[in-house]
Amino acid sequence: MRSPDIADPAARTAEAAAVDVREVEHVYGRGQAAVTALGPVSLTVPRGAFLVLVGASGCGKSTLLRLIAGFEPPTSGSVRIGGVEPVPGRGAGVVFQQPRLFPWKSVGGNVELALRYAGVPRQERLRRVPELLERVGLHDVAGRRIWQISGGQQQRVAIARALAADNPLLLLDEPFAALDALTRERLQEDLRQVSADTGRTSVFVTHSVDEAVFLGSRVVVLTRRPGRVALDVEVGLPRTGMEPDELRALPEYASLRATIGHAVRAAA
Repeated sequence: MRSPDIADPAARTAEAAAVDVREVEHVYGRGQAAVTALGPVSLTVPRGAFLVLVGASGCGKSTLLRLIAGFEPPTSGSVRIGGVEPVPGRGAGVVFQQPRLFPWKSVGGNVELALRYAGVPRQERLRRVPELLERVGLHDVAGRRIWQISGGQQQRVAIARALAADNPLLLLDEPFAALDALTRERLQEDLRQVSADTGRTSVFVTHSVDEAVFLGSRVVVLTRRPGRVALDVEVGLPRTGMEPDELRALPEYASLRATIGHAVRAAA
């Protein structure tokens, strides 16, 4: 394969961006059974951004996330993470709708295992497990088994595990969808703070317009299948220094929520 031409502006953009998606289409099945789920879609995500993908069910949000994670290749077009093709398990931490934890291990054991898979030496693992659990508010349940903690706490473990490897990219596929409203709001606040603390690039999939505005530094609305970009908007709200209720009370917050909500309904 020919190396990207460094004189080519498109190649330079792909190398500089955390995520670069170019003219991507994805088709499931073959022949008469083929279904075009996505595309064409082009997106460039700068390092440190928190991109939220929002849209109706079946619009291709999760498909796009899987392509970025490298779980499957696009039918056409290209996906790059930091200028290279994505490899599953490398380059990005992934959090799913269900935590997918090991129930026979403790909370700390699940996080320690992620560090071990990342090649972190034992003594370093022992130091970092408490730090990661502290970051997601679970320092006091490290010794409990997974079945002994709540669903919200389990999702926090999944986030800590995704943060365990020093990947520059965090991918989250509707991680709070199955949780009650209060737990969901608390975890939104936690994730927003973790994002501010770590500076990692994040791509987050949701159906919720409010969640998109609260979490994102940028929101992309996808159309119904095949998913294409219907709206791409910078959020521009303060990322730190405000309480959640204060943030949601801003006129700019209400305006963005209305704009994005209208785009989601129009694109469905």
